[in-house]
Formats: sequence, C-alpha cells, structure tokens
Amino acid sequence: MHRREFITLLGGAAAWPLSAGAQSVAPTIGFLNSRSSGETREFAAAFRQGLGEMGFVDGRNVTIEYRWADGHYDRLPALAAELVSRQVAVIATSGGPISAHAARSATATIPIVFSGGSDPVAAGLVASLNRPGGNITGVLNVAAELTAKRLEILRELMPAGITSIALLRNPAYPEADTQLKEFEDAARANGLRFRVASARYEDEFEGVLETLMQDQSGGLVVANDPGFASRRHRLVALVARFGIPAIYAQREYAEAGGLASYGTNFADVYRQAGVYTGRILKGDKPADLPVMRPTRFELVVNLKTARAMNIEVPPTLLTRADDVIE
Repeated sequence: MHRREFITLLGGAAAWPLSAGAQSVAPTIGFLNSRSSGETREFAAAFRQGLGEMGFVDGRNVTIEYRWADGHYDRLPALAAELVSRQVAVIATSGGPISAHAARSATATIPIVFSGGSDPVAAGLVASLNRPGGNITGVLNVAAELTAKRLEILRELMPAGITSIALLRNPAYPEADTQLKEFEDAARANGLRFRVASARYEDEFEGVLETLMQDQSGGLVVANDPGFASRRHRLVALVARFGIPAIYAQREYAEAGGLASYGTNFADVYRQAGVYTGRILKGDKPADLPVMRPTRFELVVNLKTARAMNIEVPPTLLTRADDVIE
C-alpha cells in the first residue's frame, strides 16, 4: 500500500469516530406538558418553529424528549424526574404553571423554560420578571389578566344585557386564586352579581352547569385550565345543552363549538418558548433572560353557535374579531 493511500485511510478512520461523537453529544431538550400529544400537536410544532429560528432542528442537531401527563397533574413530578435522569440540557414546560412547578421541584440546575401562567413571581417560580434569577425563565400567557376583557365581550354579545355572571374554574389549578380575584374585580367593576362554580374532574361538569342554569346565571366565563382544554369538547357540548352563553380563554374552545374566545395566541407563546430554549442552548443563562409577555391576542366568534342560541352578534364585534367561524 502506498504511503499516501495509508494516510488517507487512517485519516478517514480517525474522522468517523469524531463524527459519531459529535452526533452523540447533540443536546437533548426535555418537553414536559400537562396535556396529551394529540391535542397539543400544533403547539409542539410552534415550539419547534421557535427552535428552528435559533438554528436547532429536532433530529438533526438537537433531540427532543417528549413527556405528556394526559391531563393527570399528579403524573408531572415523575415525568419531570425522568427527564432530569436523562440529563437533558433544557426542560421546556407547558400546559400551565403546574408543569413548571414539577420541573422546578425536580432540578435546581438544569435550565427550565416555561410557557403559560400570569404571575410567576407570586407563584414563586422567579424572583422578578426582568431578572428571573435561578435556573428558570419563560413566556407568560396572562390568561387571568384578560378576564375583564372577556367579561366585556360577553356583555357585548348579549344585547339585552346581563345582570349576573358566573366563573367556572378548577380549584386545583395553581393560579385558581388569581383567576378568582380577577373575575370578582371585573364583575364588581361592571356592577354584576356573580357566583363561582368549581370542577376538578370531567364528571363534575354536568352537575355544576345544571346548577348554573337553574340559578339563571346570565353568562359564564370559563377560566383557563389545561384540564378543561383537554376536555373542551365535552365541556362545550354541555354548555350548549344548558343554553348558557359562555366565553373561553383559548380559540380551541370556539373551534370546538364554543360561543366565543378571547386570549393569547398560544401558538405564538410556544414559539417564543422555543426561541428562548434555543438561546439557552447557545449559552444564555435563564437568570438573565427576562420573562416575556405575549404580544398577540385574538378574539374568535363562532357565528354558527350564536345563531343556534338565537344570539344576534353585533356587527361591531364581528368587525373586531380575528376569526369568525360560520
């Protein structure tokens, strides 16, 4: 064998392990979500889009390990611990702050990027919005802060006016108390009588809604909750059956037949979380990345549902709507 051929072969043999080694050390991201993979497919894609904007592509130069709680919040701690045991480079949590709490309890060193929630300072996740400190930062969806706007839209949807309003919430959700305060403040500011209904599980929906119908609640605000969102088809169907005008926090509900929704564009929140995750992979520290507030909000009106409920939607509201489902 000629010397030049030998050197070429030797060089190729030496290069292969290096290439294989480079692939093996590609960072792994843990993706922890309280909901299911099927119903969150669009949001997971938005997260990957954000990663892509930072130059990271799943299966090429980064690997994503997905963990889904399927609406069972009690599974989150074990799923978070499993991701920590896999020594992931970053944990991206979604499906509400309850996922972020599970990850935070599992590790104080692995960077965490959360998406969702309205007040991570009060929740004890970060020291401040501008300087989070520690190993966690993220993107808010300010769901609770939009309660007053939802109530205003619901009143506008009811030309005859409403004198009472109800809130449906999950008391097990970490921000349930914040949601309650926002609702009570908004109802008082509008001079409305109000009541609060609670449901932790799907089998409680029917009884709670039947009671609201019997109490002749003029309208219903459905609080943001990943568990509710996972069971939105059942919830929306029951609300329609009892004839209660309701407004929701996410467009998913309006797409499932709900009367209207107003809230953050959740896909954009996930995309921004993907961008932050990519920045951390490039060397940024969570402690130095300010918690981001969402900038895109959307109003969706289901005109088909409105007609079925004999509700005449004001033209001014239809004009303002980002999407009208007919």
